[in-house]
Amino acid sequence: MTRPAAPLRADAPRRDITAAAGVVTLTFSGSWRMDQTLPDIEAVRQALAASPAPQKLVLTGEGVTGWDSLFLTQCRAIIALARERGVAVDAGSLPPGVESLLALAAKVPERQGAARAVKRTPFLERMADMGYGAAEGVRNLLDFTGDVTLAAWALVTGRAVFQRSQLTTLIYQASIDALGIVSLISFLVGLILAFVGAIQLSQFGAQIYVSTIVGIAMVRVMGAIMTGIIMAGRTGAAYAAELGTMQVNEEIDALRTFGFSPTQFLVLPRMIALVLMMPLLCIYADIMGIMGGFVVGVFMLKINPIQYLTHTWQSVPLANFWIGLVHSTVFGVLVAMAGCYRGMRCGRSALGVGQATTAAVVTSILAIVIATAILTVCCNIIGV
Repeated sequence: MTRPAAPLRADAPRRDITAAAGVVTLTFSGSWRMDQTLPDIEAVRQALAASPAPQKLVLTGEGVTGWDSLFLTQCRAIIALARERGVAVDAGSLPPGVESLLALAAKVPERQGAARAVKRTPFLERMADMGYGAAEGVRNLLDFTGDVTLAAWALVTGRAVFQRSQLTTLIYQASIDALGIVSLISFLVGLILAFVGAIQLSQFGAQIYVSTIVGIAMVRVMGAIMTGIIMAGRTGAAYAAELGTMQVNEEIDALRTFGFSPTQFLVLPRMIALVLMMPLLCIYADIMGIMGGFVVGVFMLKINPIQYLTHTWQSVPLANFWIGLVHSTVFGVLVAMAGCYRGMRCGRSALGVGQATTAAVVTSILAIVIATAILTVCCNIIGV
């Protein structure tokens, strides 16, 4: 079905072309401003290329109701096209001011380099730039990791300097404030796992094993992964935004000036808060996920509640619980490092803060996925 063309506005720019006795006349009318759609210049090109060739081009603009630099640009292009073909131009009937501006523009030569030229960078140069950028990123990350390691060692030896009151606030923000979203997401994940398992197990009359599927999946890895992703989007992004804002306001430079280590003063308490709270949040997410499966098992599959909980307790090995805690601890380190690293490397503008926040979330989630794959392979190798 052909889409109907949009109706023309009453003041739409128009350009009528007439040719007689070797003279091509262009009559402009309407409003020639930036918010208008201009007629194609190809019709003028064809009129000037007609055979026999015209001797003169006349531009008239009595019907023009408004114009700006766009009209001048259009007239200049048409005049240049006519002069390329050796056609004389008469622009004396254009609106007042247009002719003088066109004459002034013709007298002033174009400044060298004023026009924007599309510069194509050679392929090898682009690859070299990408390699240099990747190497620079790795070097910065290693520097940051080294600083964090030194700060952790200072903490172990009792020499770390940071505000204990700030640590309490960060722990509260990374735990109590996150319970709502962790509860909702974990409960729904457990619900989804139970629904998926129930569809298959109901065909064999083995609905009771829904509790096993939900229990093992949540306790072993799903609880830790969902908690890690939630904390990456919530707490990791907040860390990047906070530190990025401090970088823009030169507060981090002020800390260095007064002899404080920004890594100890800013990064260390955030890492401690997240590493301590992530395992606890993971356990809470496991419980909420199991409750989601419990709802499906009891109210949809008609499993006895005591039987469901007893079967969950008996069918989930304790090793899965410890594997989930290891996952969550590793995720806590990765999310905190990604958020703080992006915030500390933020630029000096508000745009840099936004980019650092986005990069922190992406880096955290990517690190969680890679770490999950590595830990899964390691668990498979050692047989747990």
